[in-house]
Amino acid sequence: MEELQQALKNCNLTVSTISEKGRSLFTTRDFHPGDVIISQEPYVCVPTQKRCDGCFSTTNLSKCSRCQVVWYCGTPCQKSEWKLHRLECQALSRLDSNKRKSVTPSIRLMLKLYLRRKLQDQKIIPSTAMDNYKLVEALVAHMSDIKEEQLVLYAQMANLVHLILQWPEINIKEIANFFSKFACNAHTVCDSELRPLGTGLYPVVSIINHSCLPNSVLVFDGREASVRALQHIPKGTEVLISYIETAGSTVTRQKALREQYLFQCVCPLCSKVGQYEDVRENAILEGYRCKNETCDGFLLRTTDGKAFQCQECGLVRDKEEIKQIATEIKFLLEEASKPSSNGNSHEAISIHKMIEKLQTKLYHPFSINLMQTRETILKAHASNEVYIPFIQ
Repeated sequence: MEELQQALKNCNLTVSTISEKGRSLFTTRDFHPGDVIISQEPYVCVPTQKRCDGCFSTTNLSKCSRCQVVWYCGTPCQKSEWKLHRLECQALSRLDSNKRKSVTPSIRLMLKLYLRRKLQDQKIIPSTAMDNYKLVEALVAHMSDIKEEQLVLYAQMANLVHLILQWPEINIKEIANFFSKFACNAHTVCDSELRPLGTGLYPVVSIINHSCLPNSVLVFDGREASVRALQHIPKGTEVLISYIETAGSTVTRQKALREQYLFQCVCPLCSKVGQYEDVRENAILEGYRCKNETCDGFLLRTTDGKAFQCQECGLVRDKEEIKQIATEIKFLLEEASKPSSNGNSHEAISIHKMIEKLQTKLYHPFSINLMQTRETILKAHASNEVYIPFIQ
C-alpha cells in the first residue's frame, strides 16, 4: 500500500478508506475539465471477439498455429505478447479440440492472470507499484452477496481453469473468488465510438468508486485506460466515475448496479428517489407522452390504475391504447432482430423508422427508447455512407 501511495502521490492522487465504500481515490491538487487524472495499462486483457490479442485490431489476422485459439495482426504484436502467450499456448495446446471451444474470454482472462503472476514472480516480466498481482488480490469480490447459481457457474469455470493450468498449488475456491472479482472490477475496453473491443483488468482504476453524477469519465486509447475530469475537481475531492449508463430512471440504474456490481448506490441523484423531481425525471426518460402533441407534460398512472394522466394539462390516456402501441413496437423490434433484416441494411432502416414513428406516438419526446432508436437509424445510415441532415 505504501508503494502504491507513493506512486499515486506523483500523480497528485491518494487512496483513503471510507467506511461505507472501502478504498477510494482522492485528488491532492485541482483538476480541470479534460485533464487526465490517471492512466493505466491493463494487468491482463483479452479481446471479446476475433481480434488481435495485442492491439485488438481486426485486420490481417493470423491464428496461432500451435494453440489455434489466439489471433495476431502481425509479428510486432505477437512478439510483444510472446512472454505471456508462450505459457498460455503450452497450456491450451494440451486440450483436445472440444475443450478448446470452451475457452471463453473470461477463461483466458483468468489464465493470463495466473500466468502473469508467475512471470512477475520469476522476474521475467517486471512489476511496479501500479502493476502487480497484490493490487488484484486487494480488489473486492462480494462472494457473500452472489446467488447460488452464479457461484455454481464460477465453480465450473474454475474447474476448467484448474484443468488447463494443472497447478496443484491453486485451488478451485481461489479461482472462483477471482472470477467474482472480475465481475465486479473488470472493464469493457471500448473504441472511440464506444463499441466493445475486449475486457481488461485495471487494478488501480478499479479503486475509483461509482456515482450516477460522476465528476470523471473512463475512456480508452487502444488498451490503455484513462480517467479524465468532466468538471473542475478541487483538491481533496473523491474521483468518481459511472459504472453504468446513467441515462435511465433511478430504479433502472439501481437494478443494474445491484445485478452487476452488488451494491446499492447512495449518490446525490439516487438519494432523491421518490421525490417529485425524481418521479418527473423517471416518467420523462421511461414513460409515455401526452395525447396533446403540443404538450410536453409527463404522465403518471391514475389512482385506479386504468389510465395515465398528464401532469401538465390533465389529459388522460387509456392504458389499453398504450398497450396496443407497445405490442406493435415489440413485434417490429422482433422483426428487426431477425437475421434477414440484419443482413439487409435498407430493410432494417425501414423497420426502425416504423418503430420510431410508433415510439413518437407512445413515448415522451425525451424518452431513452426513442433516442436509442434514432441512434440506431443514424448508425445504419452512417454504415451505408448516407448523409441525412435530420430524422423526421
